[in-house]
Order: sequence, then C-alpha cells, then structure tokens
Amino acid sequence: MLRYIARRLGLMIVLLFGVSIMVFLISHLVPSNPEAANLSQTALNDPVIVEAYRAKWGLDKPLWEQYGIYMKNILVNHDLGTSIRTGRPVLDELKQYFPATLELSVFAMLIAMVLGISFGVISAVFQNKPIDQILRTLSVSGVSLPSFWFALLVMNLFCNVLGVFPSGNRFDPRLYNPAGGTGLYVLDAISWGNWPLLGNVLSHLFLPALVLGFFTMGLITRQTRSNLLEVMSSDYIRTARSKGMSEGRVVWKHALGNALVPVITVSGMGFCNLLGGMVFVEKIFSWPGIGQYAYLAATNLDFPAICGVSLLIALTYVVVNLIIDILYGVIDPRIRYQ
Repeated sequence: MLRYIARRLGLMIVLLFGVSIMVFLISHLVPSNPEAANLSQTALNDPVIVEAYRAKWGLDKPLWEQYGIYMKNILVNHDLGTSIRTGRPVLDELKQYFPATLELSVFAMLIAMVLGISFGVISAVFQNKPIDQILRTLSVSGVSLPSFWFALLVMNLFCNVLGVFPSGNRFDPRLYNPAGGTGLYVLDAISWGNWPLLGNVLSHLFLPALVLGFFTMGLITRQTRSNLLEVMSSDYIRTARSKGMSEGRVVWKHALGNALVPVITVSGMGFCNLLGGMVFVEKIFSWPGIGQYAYLAATNLDFPAICGVSLLIALTYVVVNLIIDILYGVIDPRIRYQ
C-alpha cells in the first residue's frame, strides 16, 4: 500500500506540472488585454504607464520566460505570484477564500450522500412501487435542474416568502469576528463552544449546501439503486435469504457494502465538481468562496490568480482520487494494491 501511495504521489507531481503548463499557455494565448481590464482609460492613454504596468507584471517578457519565472517562484519560494487585481499574494487569497468553499462542499456532500444512499436503497427495495417512482423522479430532477435556477427558486421560497433562512453571506457579523479563526466557521464555533454562532453559521450554510448537494444527490441515488438491484440478484444474496435472514439485514449488511464501490467513485467526483463548479451558487448566495474568486480573476484577466485557482482545483482532484482508491480497499477486502 505504501509503495502504491508513493507511486501515486509521484504521478501527482507530474500531473500538476502538466496542468500548470496547460493553464499558463491557455490563459496567456487567449486574445486578451489585461491592461484594459485593470487600468483606467486615462492610464491607457499614457504609453509610459502602460509599459510600466507590463514591466511590473512581467507581461513584456516572452511567454516561455514568464512561465520559467512562475515555476521558479513556486518551486523555490513556494510563491504562486501576486494578484494583478488586488496586489496581494495569490497564496494568501486562496487561503482566505478556500475554507469557505471547502466548508460548503463538505456539507453539500454530507447532504448528498445521506439522502442519495438512503433514497437509492429505498428505491431498490421497493422497486417499481410508487415510492420508487417518486424517488427516481426526484433523482432525475436533481441531475436535470440548472443549479442557478434551483438556487434562485430555493432562495425566493425560504428567504423571501417564508423568511426561515438568511439570504446571503456566511454568518451574522454581529455574532462573530472572523479574525483569528481557521476560516472553517463551523469548526471555530464548536471549538469555542459558541452555540449561538454555530446555529447562525449552519442557518447560512444550509440553503447553498442543499442546492449544491441536490445535483450530486441525484447521481448517488441513481448509482446506488442500479448497483443494489444488481447485487440483490446475486447468488449469495439468495443464499442469505434462504437461511431465513431478515430483508433489512440482507440489504444493509450484505448487499449495500458491495454496491458502494461505484457510489464512492461518483461521490468523490461529485465533491471535486462542487469545489470547481460553484460560481453561480456562490454568486447568488453571496458566498465568499473560491468560485467568486475565480470569477473575478477571469473577468479581470488576473493570470496569477487564474493559474493559482486552477492548480488548487487540480490538486483537489488528484488528492480525492487517491483517497477514493484507498477507500476501495477499505470497503472491498478483495482489492489489494501493489
């Protein structure tokens, strides 16, 4: 197992190097004008200011030289560069924005997995019954509905009409000063024993997590149902039933474990998609996460920030893939790694 993990970590470095090349080339070769995106019209009319701006951010150098400087800063100084838009180190900004997205993604996945696996099991056990039809319709809706439309619908219903949840941000500023915390406000509230703050943070977290988890929940429900139906027709399941074992024990103890391996794959990829594809949901709920940061970086042609976000998301993908592969061996003892 250790040899396998070491080999995967080596491949991870190669993959991230390839991602850095692709992102750097694409972001710089796309027709763009970062000067026009970040300088005022008065400054653009002054060639001296434009040249000084290009020299400051290295835009006057050949592309290969820009990439060499970028990689040298990463490998030697552990520096992802400085944001053109804000003038702050990109690494510091990622540390600021990423915890919000990570916390939202984790809670969205908890909702998706709990509901998805439960719905999938119920749907498989009551195959072709009314409850099965309802849950299958719900799962198809989760996969089909655009996330931004569903977010607007949920916000209007629960925030504007019913008024039971707050409409934006991560917390009530009157309850909490984020300075000195970890950025993961749920953990901060629990570690400090601040239960009013915990309730307030969870109330802000619930709706965006529900919207994001709804899509992945649909995938998990469908995957769990189809896998469980296949496993339930196996010989060893019929043997367990013939021995007089209760249906609940057959499903939860014998069948579900073997049906979960593909579900773990879907869940892992769903988690990565949440981290990389929540721009609209974060924008609608005013959630200060990596999605909003990526949007601002792209619209302002902030090349260091674009590359930093892309590397972070790529790193998330490879790490989650590694964790999924390790979980295969935990769930299914027949799987061994060399």
